[in-house]
Formats: sequence, structure tokens, C-alpha cells
Amino acid sequence: MSDPTIPNRTALANPVTTTSRARVSPPSKHQLALMIWVCVFPTLTAINLALGDWLAPMSPVLRTFVLATVAVPIVIYGLMPHLHRLRVRLLSRG
Repeated sequence: MSDPTIPNRTALANPVTTTSRARVSPPSKHQLALMIWVCVFPTLTAINLALGDWLAPMSPVLRTFVLATVAVPIVIYGLMPHLHRLRVRLLSRG
């Protein structure tokens, strides 16, 4: 049993509670497309700048494979969760 006088640790650690998440609908396909673009463009730009000299002699197909292999995990696991939380916070204010 939990003591109602002791706050829930999850609620303290995460300012966006499940109650506020439930009020915000999932992103529309247009919002999701914009969110993906906001993550993908800077990620690909940074990878190209960082690895440009190393990628230059590669064929376009191999270069694209390397870029996608590096960029997809960064975007999906690193950036998109933060962007989804930011969207929920922005939409639940008010």
C-alpha cells in the first residue's frame, strides 16, 4: 500500500504527468512530418560536416547508407522523444 501523503516519485521526476499526456492527442501527420524534418535536417548536416572528408571518396549509395545508419538512431532514440515531450508541454500549457 502507498501512503497518500508521500508524493509519487514518477510525478516528481517527470513534470509532464500522465494526466496531461492523456489530454494531448497524437501529432497529426503534418505535425509529425515537421517534427521529423526538424530532427533529421540538423542531424544530417552535422554528420556531413563532421564526417565529410571521410565520406567524400565513397560512392553515393555507400555514403547514404553510412549517413542513414548513423542518423536514424540519433533521431529516433535521441531527438524525437525530447521533441514529443516538448510538444506535449507546449500544447498542455494554457
